[in-house]
Amino acid sequence: MKKSLTFLLAALALCAMVFAQNKPAPSPGSANDEIQIRQLERAWNEAEARHDAKAVTNIVGDTLTYIDFDGSVMNKDEYIQDVTKTAYQADHLYDEGLTVAVYGNAAVVTGIYRETGTTKGKSYMHRVRFTDTWIKQSGVWRCVASQSTLIQSK
Repeated sequence: MKKSLTFLLAALALCAMVFAQNKPAPSPGSANDEIQIRQLERAWNEAEARHDAKAVTNIVGDTLTYIDFDGSVMNKDEYIQDVTKTAYQADHLYDEGLTVAVYGNAAVVTGIYRETGTTKGKSYMHRVRFTDTWIKQSGVWRCVASQSTLIQSK
């Protein structure tokens, strides 16, 4: 009985070591990369609310594909032009929470942002779920894909 128990405990310990080795180690810069991407997401919200095309241009990649919550698809030039339109005047544009997953030189951000403001003299409030894909090239993070889905009010 003691031999069986010893054998079972040894087998369990071996299995635990094997599973522990299969767990991927975090990449060395991933914590710093996550912080940087979070800061870029905030800066992007602020730049968009201010209609600051230059700041947004520095945040998004040249190959950006932007899918807005209304289903429209824009490339970088179209998106930058859209940012400069003042039909929407955002009072607040902020995230309610986001998660960042870093995979080496790529990262995926998911979250929800809330935007309040006026358009054509009427107040609006949008609550939007989003997914952003970031790529790090030459040490610089840029968003290359962004997709938004409007969360309907209940």
